Amino acid sequence: MQKKSSHFDKFTKKKSNAAVKEQFKQEKRKFKKEREEFFEKKKAEVRGQQAVIRGQKMPAAVVHKRPEPTGSMPLNKFIAHSGICGRREAAEIVKEGKVKVNNELVTEPGHKVAATDEVRVNGKKIFLAKNLVYILINKPKDYITTTDDPQKRKTVLDLIGKATTERVYPVGRLDRNTSGVLLLTNDGELAQKLTHPSNEVKKIYAVTLDKPLDKKDFDQILKGVVLEDGPASVDVLAYADMKDKTQVGVEIHSGRNRIVRRIFEHLGYDVKNLDRVTFAGLTKKNVERGKWRFLSEKEIRDLKHFGKGK
Repeated sequence: MQKKSSHFDKFTKKKSNAAVKEQFKQEKRKFKKEREEFFEKKKAEVRGQQAVIRGQKMPAAVVHKRPEPTGSMPLNKFIAHSGICGRREAAEIVKEGKVKVNNELVTEPGHKVAATDEVRVNGKKIFLAKNLVYILINKPKDYITTTDDPQKRKTVLDLIGKATTERVYPVGRLDRNTSGVLLLTNDGELAQKLTHPSNEVKKIYAVTLDKPLDKKDFDQILKGVVLEDGPASVDVLAYADMKDKTQVGVEIHSGRNRIVRRIFEHLGYDVKNLDRVTFAGLTKKNVERGKWRFLSEKEIRDLKHFGKGK
């Protein structure tokens, strides 16, 4: 049987000790040079993003002009298009009696308004956003996914600094202790599409548990568990490392609050770390923790065509 070649074949040939040592030295120098170049590039990227935060030259953004609205639209859609929040959150704001249209209190989210109407939320006049902006964040822990916090905790908007003058908001939520991919935008229609349950938008999480996930519980999660708010199941479940069964990968399309954590907690596991690595096809590749970037034209186009099963 022919012996397979490997990357180490070059060291099997008979060479003098001096030649072998010299070869190792050359490869070590080459590796050191490549490593230095890599970290210099990373430092340059970090300096560039720090410059953005200090209000210096901004990176190029893909900005889409919103067509001028014609006719009327539901009030919650108007609020979402102003960049305050998503359409579902806007509906709750209206129901809570926080919105006035032309100085009249309105509590019906479907109330029709025109672009020329004066709409105020909590007494502050809002306007339809003219430019659509799309930003991806690699969220760290201890940041909350809201545009404002009465308790003055750190929000994801603190991470983007002066990235845009448009008012953007998170699409969906990641709890305070969950890290990973998060999309910010002022495109209310896209936000509605990506968060609506009927579109079954996929999310993938890397989960670290306090103890190995045993086979019985693994199978139970795939079959589904019953939580306090109803049955819950995952689309895909896998061990990330067969030698370390505390590391698990989960693919899910449910948008229910803290669903991944609650599934494991229901079976007696403590989730030590939860990181969303994919959302609607977007990944955090080349985006360091706590950093951000604008979406590309292709990514925006793909999101707008994102639908059930994709």
